Amino acid sequence: MPKHPLLPILAAALAAYSTAGSAGTPTPGRQCLHIESDAKRLECYDKALGRKAPAPVAAVPESSAEPPGPAPLAALSRRWALERPYAVTAYKPNYVLPIAYNTRPNQRPYRAAAQGEQIEHNEVKFQISFKAKLWENILHRDMDLWFGYTQLAFWQAYNSNVSSPFRETDYEPELLLGIGTHYNLLGLKGRVLTLSLDHQSNGRSDPLSRSWNRVIAGALFERGNFAMWVRAWYRVPESASNDDNPDIEQYLGYGDIVAAYKHERQTFSVLLRNNLRRNRNRGAVELDWSFPLLGPVRGYLQYFNGYGESLIDYNHRNNRLGLGLALTDWL
Repeated sequence: MPKHPLLPILAAALAAYSTAGSAGTPTPGRQCLHIESDAKRLECYDKALGRKAPAPVAAVPESSAEPPGPAPLAALSRRWALERPYAVTAYKPNYVLPIAYNTRPNQRPYRAAAQGEQIEHNEVKFQISFKAKLWENILHRDMDLWFGYTQLAFWQAYNSNVSSPFRETDYEPELLLGIGTHYNLLGLKGRVLTLSLDHQSNGRSDPLSRSWNRVIAGALFERGNFAMWVRAWYRVPESASNDDNPDIEQYLGYGDIVAAYKHERQTFSVLLRNNLRRNRNRGAVELDWSFPLLGPVRGYLQYFNGYGESLIDYNHRNNRLGLGLALTDWL
């Protein structure tokens, strides 16, 4: 059978191509054959063939991830919202000041009782304060009934001339209604409204007896590590024959403000009180600093200046600096 005239030409062309492929530039990708790593070998092939690497895919959050929980409650809210009913917890600061030096001790009430002996400038001052929730979610609302008790004492522990007596002890039981709130005022969050029946007395007989009863309305605010308690009170009237201190409002006024700020593990607080009178203006300021010391025991520094540090001193201006220990502060 005769050969096709094009066959010799095709055979020569294939031979020439095969010779050029073996002796000239290697086939793309042949240099990648000796790479053992799969990832690097694939990368080598991509470069040899001019293929671009795919763009990284953004991570998609898992649908099973839990949504963020509510912001943690500040210290003030925890104290007034989370205690179990009947559990006894801190109310106002609990402290003892072995050094409580008063530059202006009130000598007048004790001159007759102490037979002329002088009250010493330095004494021990301590306070015990607690509260318990008696009734929770009254009428199925965010409203709780509390019982509070505060005892403030001044002990002439270093005055051996008069047998180191307790100079003054004030007892303050309180029945308090707390109503949870959720509103903003000047950048502060209103958390609790309070309404209480308050009795305070020193348990003494005349002429050292002092006592009064009040209805007290208050509002507690907070923002982050800052908390404030604003209170206003109305004194329940007493008969003139039973009133040991008829002018007490002229010195203690009609309300007070407590503000506290927590910085890391330190707490700074201030108490302000004023009778809001243009003539014979009287008031008081108390500054407190609580700082870590040893476990739950904290160091406590307190400065008081003004009227009403105690009931026996309601009409006397004290100026006192104290240093001691505390178990709880305002926050």
